[in-house]
Amino acid sequence: MSPVFVITVLLWVSLAGLAFALARRAAYWRAGRASAAGAYGWTNLLAIPKRYFVDLHHVVARDPYIARTHVATAGGALVAMALVFVNYGLAIYSPWLDKLIFLAALAMLTGTAFVWHRRHGAKAVPARLSRGPWDQLPLLLGSFALGLALFVALPATAMSGALAVIVALLIAAGAFAMTFGAARGGPMKHAVAGLLHLAFHPRQERFADFTAARDAVPPTALKTPQLDAKEYGVGRPVEFRWNQLLSFDACVQCGKCEAACPAFAAGQPLNPKKLIQDLVTGMVGGTDASYAGSPTPGIPVGKHGGTPDKPLISTLIEADTLWSCTTCRACVQECPMLIEHVDAIVDMRRNQTLVEGSVPGKGPATLANLRETGSLNGYDIGARYDWAVDLQVQVAQPGRRVDVLLIAGEGAFDMRYQRTLRALVKVLNRAGVDYAVLGGVETDTGDTARRLGDEATFQQLARALIGTLAQYSFTRIVTADPHVLHSLRNEYRALGGFYQVQHHTALIDELIASGKLSPRAGAAITERGITYHDPCYLGRYNGETEAPRRVLKSIGIKVVEMERHGLRGRCCGGGGGAPLTDIPGKRRISDIRIDDARASGAQIVAVGCPNCTAMLEGVVGPRPEVLDVAELVAAALE
Repeated sequence: MSPVFVITVLLWVSLAGLAFALARRAAYWRAGRASAAGAYGWTNLLAIPKRYFVDLHHVVARDPYIARTHVATAGGALVAMALVFVNYGLAIYSPWLDKLIFLAALAMLTGTAFVWHRRHGAKAVPARLSRGPWDQLPLLLGSFALGLALFVALPATAMSGALAVIVALLIAAGAFAMTFGAARGGPMKHAVAGLLHLAFHPRQERFADFTAARDAVPPTALKTPQLDAKEYGVGRPVEFRWNQLLSFDACVQCGKCEAACPAFAAGQPLNPKKLIQDLVTGMVGGTDASYAGSPTPGIPVGKHGGTPDKPLISTLIEADTLWSCTTCRACVQECPMLIEHVDAIVDMRRNQTLVEGSVPGKGPATLANLRETGSLNGYDIGARYDWAVDLQVQVAQPGRRVDVLLIAGEGAFDMRYQRTLRALVKVLNRAGVDYAVLGGVETDTGDTARRLGDEATFQQLARALIGTLAQYSFTRIVTADPHVLHSLRNEYRALGGFYQVQHHTALIDELIASGKLSPRAGAAITERGITYHDPCYLGRYNGETEAPRRVLKSIGIKVVEMERHGLRGRCCGGGGGAPLTDIPGKRRISDIRIDDARASGAQIVAVGCPNCTAMLEGVVGPRPEVLDVAELVAAALE
């Protein structure tokens, strides 16, 4: 039997295996619900190259070592297999194509060697990596590359007897892992699913310029379910949309989400990587016994299982896992496969809230307050601006246009946040800004209700506030609360509310740049080390990381950065309703963040969010002082 015949047979068997893997995994995905946007066209497949080489690799490139190994391994494999198909599948048998196949196989072999070193030879193998089959994968891919390189490099006369068998087995072992192994749920299923995931991603807006269209949905806004169509979240795996199930299969188990997750770091029962793998288990049926990564804190591996039609909660996933999430999107930010963990969590929360009526801690009382009073804590909303009675703040009136409508948010009832708001008003007065507050008609935006899964209450509150805002004339909305900003700027669009919304630090930055403000901090401030904590809903959700820093620098403050800052900043623990559900862990997330600040040597933590202020000031023991950027600017004007 000639070597050429053997390689041709292996080629077609591998292609058959790939088709089988695709059909097998697709059968699981197709069990899910239809996409929210209807059927995706096959033309989406044409977008894969751009999304792979640009969008995906922008994330992978944050780790240069893995980026280079991924290019060598995946790139070498794709090029080698394509050339083998051309040269042997089409019976060309060109020696020049053999030389190119050898180079591609050599690149792949080099890449697998570096992957092996990362997992076995490095001094400190990252704990976030899954082991088991993932440790064996470099060997299998390397055997494929080595076998292919030997086949095209050795003369035909040498390819006989035992050597021919060895080369064939090397190629076959790797080909099996990449095809039939993927069908059975092996590591290489991520490659089959990953490419298709880029085409049929549940959030197509992640790849588009959403600012170009007035009615476009921003890439961080939660999708709005159709409650009239009884879209009440996800209680069983088959209730996820088919392209969400596809996205779960794309997971490469690198654990970057795990390493970034504040709840996991605090020892709460959430590991985003394990959660995604649990959803894969539920999709195909079985138990989590074969999972080979870090477990969910406090929950042993091997005691949970599920099927596509079986309820997720308590059988496969514990409810506390869902309620531990702060919705900070750190997992999404770090994921090299662009998986949307937070969307899946909120989908499951919706089922727990709207169908099961099961929300832990103070969640039920808070949701009842929102429905009945328009306030998280049941306060009289007419008292929201009592803190401003001595500051000559005008209240917005129908028919009287203002440039800036200041919306305080729920935090305005808190005495600590009132200090921030008073400082902001003093800054606006000094700059001569034409502004007004909404006054006693301001109701909650519904952000917390939505994150707790109560979509009905969110939509009720949102429509009410949109109706209120329609009565007033203003150019833009300014708020010191990033959660209010995100709701009004991004999530109200789906309900017909389109507003220009600014964070207060962006407005102050604008006023300083235009010369309307000239603050200069005194020595009492500038001589103290100051770091800036990025609010998740301002940074990761809305991409604003520089305006607060420019403001601080413009008043003479040198910002000392924490290790995790900007788009990769660590959450304070105050988002997603987490302070209300209050799932216990080994530590509080806010304590960990203050440790970050201490490690920077800073004596002051500058903040730009009332939730962050409350969480960080709640840390007991010696800690840096916590001040809003507006407070620092107001002090610099005195």
